[in-house]
Amino acid sequence: MTALFALATSLLWGLADFGGGLLTRRTPALTVVVVSQSIAVLVLGTIVLATGAWHEAGPQLWYAAAAGAVGPVAMLSFYKALALGPMGVVSPLGSLGVAVPVGVGLVIGERPGLLQFAGIAVAVAGIVLAGGPELRGAPVRRQAILLTLLAAFGFGAVMALISEASTTITGLFLALFVQRVTNVAVGGAALYGSVKRGGRVLPEDGGARVVLSALPALAFVGLADVAANGTYSVAAQIGPVTVAAVLANLYPVVTVLAALVVLKERLRVIQAAGAGLALVGTVLLATG
Repeated sequence: MTALFALATSLLWGLADFGGGLLTRRTPALTVVVVSQSIAVLVLGTIVLATGAWHEAGPQLWYAAAAGAVGPVAMLSFYKALALGPMGVVSPLGSLGVAVPVGVGLVIGERPGLLQFAGIAVAVAGIVLAGGPELRGAPVRRQAILLTLLAAFGFGAVMALISEASTTITGLFLALFVQRVTNVAVGGAALYGSVKRGGRVLPEDGGARVVLSALPALAFVGLADVAANGTYSVAAQIGPVTVAAVLANLYPVVTVLAALVVLKERLRVIQAAGAGLALVGTVLLATG
């Protein structure tokens, strides 16, 4: 069951990243983050009211609030790093955040078997290669590397924090709600600051009409991201965090494959090799 929920996480995150990437081609990234997460807040708020999940409020929600504060910072750092490029270096490095929850799992005493250790090594290598790292070309700016590592640490920290934010299903709904409210607050503050510095809220071509027409896609991105956090939390609670984290971080493979199918992008040899290694690592983790 751990593998099942963790793989569902990678599928949802991969599709959310693909959808978010498409949306940011026309709409400012901060607007995509704030609008998609606001929709998630409305849906989660309704679920919390319907299930009475607020009765499970407690100190553990500070983990959810921390995850909500770290998430937008990590995402914006990643977008900035992608803008500095090259993407073929930045994207694979961003997946190294898996080291945070895996490290937490090892610290708290988890000891995967030999096959699982091999699976972790093979899967992480596959994740990095699936992003299509650029092995030659122009040197990478130090700022891009630092921003990418900050984003990777942030993504990993969110995974570690959200897995500690609840112990029940209804409590998980409340934790995700708190996380998203914090996401919107932090993202909204960043958007306000951007506007004050002359940044745009709406697309230059089409304005509010483009955002309104994209609401279904924005809703999908926000809700898929929420669902991914939920399935990862369940995976980390019912099984080893070291296994759940690695399998959940297969999402770059999903994003690459989505681009291949939908956008007809050509898969580089190194990306195909990475996808294959990720699959082998998954099998080793699941059987170990």
